[in-house]
Amino acid sequence: MFMDSVMLGSLTVYRRLLRDNLFNPPWHPLHDPAKPLPSHGHGLAGILAGMTVSFIAAPVEHVKARLQIQYAARKEERMYKGPIDCLKKVYTYHGIRGVYHGLGATILFRSFFFFWWGTYDVFSKWMKQYTQMSTPAINFWAGGLSAQVFWLTSYPSDVVKQRFMTDNLGGGLGDGVRRFPRWRDAAVAVYRENGAKGYWRGFLPCFLRAFPANAMALLVFEGVMRSLPG
Repeated sequence: MFMDSVMLGSLTVYRRLLRDNLFNPPWHPLHDPAKPLPSHGHGLAGILAGMTVSFIAAPVEHVKARLQIQYAARKEERMYKGPIDCLKKVYTYHGIRGVYHGLGATILFRSFFFFWWGTYDVFSKWMKQYTQMSTPAINFWAGGLSAQVFWLTSYPSDVVKQRFMTDNLGGGLGDGVRRFPRWRDAAVAVYRENGAKGYWRGFLPCFLRAFPANAMALLVFEGVMRSLPG
C-alpha cells in the first residue's frame, strides 16, 4: 500500500514536471495551457516513478522473496522467523548493501512502467474519443489493459529479478555460496536451465491477475484524484 502510494504520488508529480518543463514550458512561444502531456511523456513519468519507488520496493521485495523460498514445514528449521528477523540477519552480515540486494534489477523491472503509463494514456484517449463510456469505466478498462501490456513487456525481467534476489548471499549469513554476482548472471542461468520459456514461467496467473487488480486500483485512484480540491 505504501509502495503504491509513493509510485502514484510521484507519477503525478513527474507528469506535472515534464509537462511544465519539457513538453509544454510556459516560456516557449508555442506554449498552450490546455495542451495535455503526450503519451510518451506519461511513459517517461512512469520510468521516473518506477525508479523512485524502487528504493522502497527493493528491500521489501528482497525480504519477501527470501521468505517465500523457505519450504521447511517446521518453523524451527527455517532460517528466518519472519520479515523483521530476515531484515535483521541480512543487515547484520551484509549491511545496507545486502538489504538492497537486487536494487539494479528492481529498477530495470520498473523501467517498464513506460509501457504501463504510456498505454494507459493511449487507451484512455481512444476510449474517450470512440466510445460512450463514462470516465470511471474508462479508468477501469484502460487501467486493466495497460497493466496487461506492462506485464507482457516486463515479465522476463521480473523472473530474473526474483532469481537474483533469492540467490545465496554467503558470508556469515550461512545460507550457502553465492551463484550470481550480477543480475545478468541470473538472466543467463535462467536461459541455460530452461531456454527462452524459462523467462515466462508462471506468466499466465500473473497476467490474469493483472487486469482486475489494476483496473480496480486505477478506478479508485482516478476517482479519488477527481474528488480532491484543486
